Amino acid sequence: MIQGFADWLTGMLEQRGLTQKQLAAALGVTPAAVNAWAHGRSEPRYEKIAAIAEALGVAVEDAVNRRPPESSGSELEWVFQKAPEDGSRIGGNAAAYAFAANLEVLAREATQNSLDERYLPERPVTSRFVLHELTGRHLESFLSALGWASIERHLRVAADHRQKAGRVLVDGLNELDRSGRLVLLRIDDYNASGLTGPEYDDGRFARVVRRTLDSGKGGAQGGSYGLGKAALWATSRFGVVLVNSTLSESQDGRRERRMAGRLELPWHALDGEEFAGPAWFGAVDHERSNAARSWWADGATAESLYLERSDPAPGTSFLVVGAYDGTGDTEELEEMQEQLTAGIADNFWASMVGGEQSGPLLRASVASWRNGVEALPERIIDPHVHEPARSRAVKAFLDGRTTTQLTSREDVLQASVQLKLPARKQPDRGEAGSPKVHDAVLLITPTTDQDPRPDRISYMRANRMVVKEKRVSDLHLGHRRFQAVLLAGLAAGHNGPDAIDAERFLRAAEPPDHNDWTSTEDVTATYVRGARQCILNFKKAAEQEIRDLLKGQEEEGDADEGPQILRDLLTLESPRSPRTQGFPTVHAVTGEVAASGSWDLRVTVKLPDRDSSWVLSPVARFVVRSGSNIPVDWAGMLVPEQACELTNSGNLRFDDGARRGVFRGVTDPSSHPVAADMSCVEIDLPRAKEIVE
Repeated sequence: MIQGFADWLTGMLEQRGLTQKQLAAALGVTPAAVNAWAHGRSEPRYEKIAAIAEALGVAVEDAVNRRPPESSGSELEWVFQKAPEDGSRIGGNAAAYAFAANLEVLAREATQNSLDERYLPERPVTSRFVLHELTGRHLESFLSALGWASIERHLRVAADHRQKAGRVLVDGLNELDRSGRLVLLRIDDYNASGLTGPEYDDGRFARVVRRTLDSGKGGAQGGSYGLGKAALWATSRFGVVLVNSTLSESQDGRRERRMAGRLELPWHALDGEEFAGPAWFGAVDHERSNAARSWWADGATAESLYLERSDPAPGTSFLVVGAYDGTGDTEELEEMQEQLTAGIADNFWASMVGGEQSGPLLRASVASWRNGVEALPERIIDPHVHEPARSRAVKAFLDGRTTTQLTSREDVLQASVQLKLPARKQPDRGEAGSPKVHDAVLLITPTTDQDPRPDRISYMRANRMVVKEKRVSDLHLGHRRFQAVLLAGLAAGHNGPDAIDAERFLRAAEPPDHNDWTSTEDVTATYVRGARQCILNFKKAAEQEIRDLLKGQEEEGDADEGPQILRDLLTLESPRSPRTQGFPTVHAVTGEVAASGSWDLRVTVKLPDRDSSWVLSPVARFVVRSGSNIPVDWAGMLVPEQACELTNSGNLRFDDGARRGVFRGVTDPSSHPVAADMSCVEIDLPRAKEIVE
């Protein structure tokens, strides 16, 4: 709603720090005239409005349309939240640890949020990931526009190696000082709703920029915990994310370049003053103490912050400052582009498939730049390249070209799988006669011998994001290789009551990672007893339907030769090499909690055959209930016990030809997120980045 001139004038006087008397003197009118304008008793003519605009330093169009003016970079500040007086402290945003801090997870969560905000249903969301590597003067210019001098002091005092969040900051600051290199990751979406809504009250803007664990989503949307946005901050070395949004509906009379920034830090003290951690970047809000508002930016400011959008379509651009992969496996620009591409393609290939009558839900690409020059060609993600068989299956379903049996390699067989819908503990009005079952769609299509992961089923619902992919077990000998897709809820092709109820049920059954349909707290709280069994039966029925439909569907070949598996057994050629384990695994872990509060662990490693020795860098992780498990530090060096030795870098080199090795390790209690006696621990065995001599 456009505000009246009186409210606009009063707000602008306060923002500019002017009194009515001072404005009257600048305009050559009486203070009484300005007072009448400010209280709505009268309204100035156009000529006087133009003079008021000039006196306030705003565009005449802003005064005429009663909208906030654009703010230049010189008007922006970082405002840090003061610590509460009760002495409580927060060591960072807990939501950021719900997911692994890696680029594939970020691609999944950010793209899901874009799909959830699709604006025009007849058009796809366009999602574009752009990496910018900055050095030299390009880096200096960006840091100046960001107000780096203001936040660096806070970053350095918050960089406490005794805290997990602090250790990430220490590493990020050291890396920036050492390399003089900073990576930005901009995530643009178009044909999305944008960050609409008021500054502080409920709306998309407040949920994303100001609130934690508040999604406001429902129906067919993917998110329900408000956690996905935290992946943006988790993949910034400094916890800094900026936004630029083009709104689908106006706010304060404007739509373009609504910008803001948020910094996530743990509690810290600076110059004798305590800060809670979070900070916001924007125009100082003179109506509230210790607050910064979003601002309407000019083109120059957006460009200086690498946030200028290339299309007027509504949507939002997020800029992750100091983007990195928390696993440490991906550092170079080329590797980062590959990780992002894989994260989008693996999770959203079905969303990018379109039919003859209905287009795709999503289009996506990944680009890389160095200092304003394209470093790698932009990659447009084609689902038919990444997932040819399953993409063929979804397209056939959208086009209505499925079959009832498989007679050729291009056929797509369609069947139905029944999902029993449990009753809700507190049914909505009129729900007593709601459907009791939902018929989901099962698609099966042959795949090639070159498919490295055949015989799998993918589960998905409304936006066709892959919720889970798993191998189908207990298939009969000689079966035809296949790929299968289970479309449930609104993805089944209609929006009847059963599809809507199934969508709501399966949404409740997804954990924060949205990587399965299982029993969650939401399911237990919302549905009557037996809901968990409904989910298990649904998934079992889908796999059993695949087994039944594939009976008699052997691999193609000469019928007189019999099934392929028998032909392989009776061949006169040299037998195939048996499959071997491709990487080391943990065979056993024993241990106890020491008096110091550490885990004292003894780990047995099973090693596959290899010509050269294995060099590993074991990692201990605390197991959490949802999300990725949390790594903890070792206290000192690992102790080799059997068939292994320490390298100069502190890694473990296992003896050539050894099939088993043993080592001991003690965790550092100061790195534990919870007390050791309240935890479970697991061991990962990543390969070390070390040249084997």
